[in-house]
Amino acid sequence: MIAKDLRVSVRSVQRWRRMWDEGGPRALRSQGPASLPRLSQKQFAQLEAELAKGSAAHGWEDQRWTLARVKTVIGRRFHLTYTVQGVRKLLVRNGWSCQVPARRAIERDDDAVAGWVKEVWPCAEGSRRPVEPGSSSRTKPVSP
Repeated sequence: MIAKDLRVSVRSVQRWRRMWDEGGPRALRSQGPASLPRLSQKQFAQLEAELAKGSAAHGWEDQRWTLARVKTVIGRRFHLTYTVQGVRKLLVRNGWSCQVPARRAIERDDDAVAGWVKEVWPCAEGSRRPVEPGSSSRTKPVSP
């Protein structure tokens, strides 16, 4: 019943019970991660230096870092294979955020963005027509 409720094997519950009997609650405390990090702190510092150069320095056309690109850099630089989720965990564990960029793209022009939002976006937003129920959203060919 306990194994089913916790969605673990019966053997795990038996092992935990044996550990409890032998060492009490302290015996059930976490022993830390099951494996050592694959990149050392020194190697991660080297990876950060590579990331600081920007993705263009590594052959990509823009300054976006994606998890797949970081995975590729790790493979090229350290000859280690990570999964994309493994790269995400590595970065988060070392204080990086996958959602918020640390800096803006070099190509970004804030004045152009502000002008676009002020002038172009209202026109694009207003040009959308509501689709009536039952009508096709595709345009019909015009016969000559």
